[in-house]
Amino acid sequence: MINSRLKKQLLEGKVMIGAFFKANNPNMVEMMAYAGYDFIIVDNEHSNFDHIDTENIIRAADGVNLDTIIRIPSASEENILHSLDSGASGIQVPSLRNADDAKKFVPFTKYYPVGNRGMNVNQRAAKFGFMPSAEYFKSANENTLVVVHVENVEMAEQIDELCKIPEIDVIFIGAGDLSQSVGKPMQVNDPEVIKVVDNIIDKTKKSGKIVGAWVGNIDDARKYIEKGARYLGFLSDSSIFINALKDVGNQIESLKQVIK
Repeated sequence: MINSRLKKQLLEGKVMIGAFFKANNPNMVEMMAYAGYDFIIVDNEHSNFDHIDTENIIRAADGVNLDTIIRIPSASEENILHSLDSGASGIQVPSLRNADDAKKFVPFTKYYPVGNRGMNVNQRAAKFGFMPSAEYFKSANENTLVVVHVENVEMAEQIDELCKIPEIDVIFIGAGDLSQSVGKPMQVNDPEVIKVVDNIIDKTKKSGKIVGAWVGNIDDARKYIEKGARYLGFLSDSSIFINALKDVGNQIESLKQVIK
């Protein structure tokens, strides 16, 4: 049940474009796929989904061949287990302070002999037990994508150590939080912030891992791709909707001026 297209194409060096997903709406999931997105990052850190909501979002995405990455609220075993048992393509882990924090959670993402993820086949990712267990465990270990945020200076300074952790696939640069950690909140193109970002990118590429990043506009997206990023969180469903509403709001205001 795990959609493995995203990990496969990333390992082939292809650019994959996703969006942060905050709306508890399966229709919106389908529209994101029709718009051309490769995956969505279901934002369980900053939104209010429960486990059933998350599973139904994944189910809707599977129907339109859209990969799902769950940004969990914290790196707890419970959050990882529920997300992956629901059939997500992978997890994205924010708010880590250092490489040791990452080493603590990665065993929960894989089954034996790689890790010690809670073993159960009566869940959606294993087709509720209809999939042979050995086949499922092998598939889950191979195809689950593990993404780790680098969004503070301490973690950025430990990028070499972070890249040595074999279970991590993508190093994701959270430029907004990183800029705050540098002391330049939301100044993502400040030279001091860019210097930290470029070091993360260089070290990540040399390690053979995949560079990921959040980008809020097309120009920044192109810059990151040119620098080597292949996993992009480009906009969010809410930002797309807000921008569209702002445009509609301007049109409404212009219509009100017609008879003045």
